[in-house]
Amino acid sequence: MLTVLKNGEVYAPHYIGKKDLLLAGEQICYIADEIFIPDSFAPMQVIDATNKLIVPGFIDAHVHIIGGGGEGGFKTRTPEIMLTDATTAGVTTLVGVLGTDGTTRSMESLLAKARALEEEGITCYIHTGSYHIPVRTLTNKIQNDIILIDKIIGVGEIAIADHRSSQPTVEELIKVAVAARNGGILSGKAGILEIHVGDGENKLQLLETIVEQTSIPIRQFHPTHINRNKELFEAGIRYALRGGYVDFTTSTIPQFLEEGEVKCSRGLKLMLEAGVPIGAITFSSDAQASLPSFSSDGEFLGLQVGRISSLFKAVREAVLEEQIPLEVALQTITSTPATVLKLSQKGTIAKGKDADIVLLEKDTLTIHTVFAKGNMMVFDGQAIVKGTFE
Repeated sequence: MLTVLKNGEVYAPHYIGKKDLLLAGEQICYIADEIFIPDSFAPMQVIDATNKLIVPGFIDAHVHIIGGGGEGGFKTRTPEIMLTDATTAGVTTLVGVLGTDGTTRSMESLLAKARALEEEGITCYIHTGSYHIPVRTLTNKIQNDIILIDKIIGVGEIAIADHRSSQPTVEELIKVAVAARNGGILSGKAGILEIHVGDGENKLQLLETIVEQTSIPIRQFHPTHINRNKELFEAGIRYALRGGYVDFTTSTIPQFLEEGEVKCSRGLKLMLEAGVPIGAITFSSDAQASLPSFSSDGEFLGLQVGRISSLFKAVREAVLEEQIPLEVALQTITSTPATVLKLSQKGTIAKGKDADIVLLEKDTLTIHTVFAKGNMMVFDGQAIVKGTFE
């Protein structure tokens, strides 16, 4: 069925004014000031987007799609994500990762879940590996995984500056980065390294050393959790000003912020004021991850579970509380992650792009309607397409 969205204000993510959009199949086929529909034309779905903002579907670059955790024992393994968790949050594209547990959570299961989410209607990619080096792969080689397996676009999340990491050396991480980069070059994929940065004193030093000592580009790395504490946040500003990417984790719930932790909306404003370009900053949710708390001695104290709904919530707060323009804040979950991940069909509203679209209420910036690959998944804030076991 053809779908026409009429009378909405389009942020692509840059503002392009009031437009009508024609969706056919999985793509955006036409954008115009007005699309006239003859009475004799083929049946089509017409959505009145008056008083709505039309924005690209959101991209979440860091999701534990098969669950994560386990730091407090088997009972603390977190559950898998469900389709409507993503769609009601406006997320139409996500990247699945393994975390601390690369033993009871496997690459085979991660790939199967990605394919399941695709079958249910959204776009899902994955990274090969987990926190640890040597990297656990499907083909026994990082480069082969990226080249030969369609859903694998990078490596990670590899942990640094964290007591749970494998404490990788510069040489070990260089070898992983080279394999990922070569795999990306030969396959046309990002070959990105998703880097979990912990509370350790070394912060981003390992990445900085690699950039200084080799010809590996700084943007081969995508360090996340940059708002974990004030010191790491400030190191992240310096890193981004050198040309690197930095990623905020939105799942930290403001009322549970630990001492020194930086709220995403405020952190975005501070980074922009420091001169970091918006094209270097992404937000991701860390959804379904355990958010553990440890004592100074490394003893487990408790945990929460990351929520994918936090992704757009952080962007909305940046607009409403920090007065960051919507077309700027939106880039952290649309065009910038699309660039980082080399997803050329995602992240923007333009003719020929995938029809991943979110309609927001103009006055409140709440999610009203969500299209994924041209199919309506959410209407009036309610899921109309549910996952197989929902």
